[in-house]
Amino acid sequence: MALADHLRELRARLLRVAVLLVVGIVVAWFFYDQLFALIYEPYSQAQTALEGKGVNSQPVLTGVANPLLLQLKLCALATVVLGSPYWLYQLWAFIVPGLHANERRWTRIFAAVAGPLFLLGVAVGYYVLPKGIEVLIGFTPGALQSLVEFGEYFRFLTRMLLVFGVAFEIPLFVVMLSLAGVVSGASLAAYRPWIIVGTFVFAAVATPSTDPFSMLMLALPMSVLFLVSEGIARLVDRRRRRRQVEEGLAVGDDEASPLSYSPEDVSRSRLDDED
Repeated sequence: MALADHLRELRARLLRVAVLLVVGIVVAWFFYDQLFALIYEPYSQAQTALEGKGVNSQPVLTGVANPLLLQLKLCALATVVLGSPYWLYQLWAFIVPGLHANERRWTRIFAAVAGPLFLLGVAVGYYVLPKGIEVLIGFTPGALQSLVEFGEYFRFLTRMLLVFGVAFEIPLFVVMLSLAGVVSGASLAAYRPWIIVGTFVFAAVATPSTDPFSMLMLALPMSVLFLVSEGIARLVDRRRRRRQVEEGLAVGDDEASPLSYSPEDVSRSRLDDED
């Protein structure tokens, strides 16, 4: 595809995602009370736990336009989370024209897996939110009252959910790189200790809260998913090796690769590339 065609394709995909966002916000507007109760629940649980420790925390919402902005942002967040299978598919559909036929077959499978993985990450992030809020507000001195600006709490919740959702996609990209031949299962196994350490460092930096519970709840599932992706990469390498042996293309580590000394028709090669 020419550059202009790629730009038109990108514009079409972005327009579809924008339409999804607009329609999703309109639909979510009618379920605002249920959505608000859903995002308020983690803070309510943390507030109940903090009262038992003698810490008084109350949410406040300041500003004239902030209630309307909160409603719009909450509806947009619900659309992004629940519509993740669709916009992830649009991302895949934009990449597909640049892939080979065999790679397209595999990416169809992973396009179907990407959405559920993102939702699973968001669910895990939502599960650890109460503990993270409790730990952070728990540092409030006993002589003070903690007033939590609800807009700031919502931004904290949004970052937490999106970080967990995106982090759960990382092992998926590892498998895609393996299928594309960029990385191998053996190389992943060789660097496994460093990758796991890097996963914990990423979890410590990426989570908005500083409590170790949230970090572990992000790092441990990511490590398990990485080990699963390493196993899949090994299976892919074994299958690729078997196919090369069957086709007579496999070369030993101590053997030289066969070279072709016959001249190639440049004009024919150019025509093939254009096709």
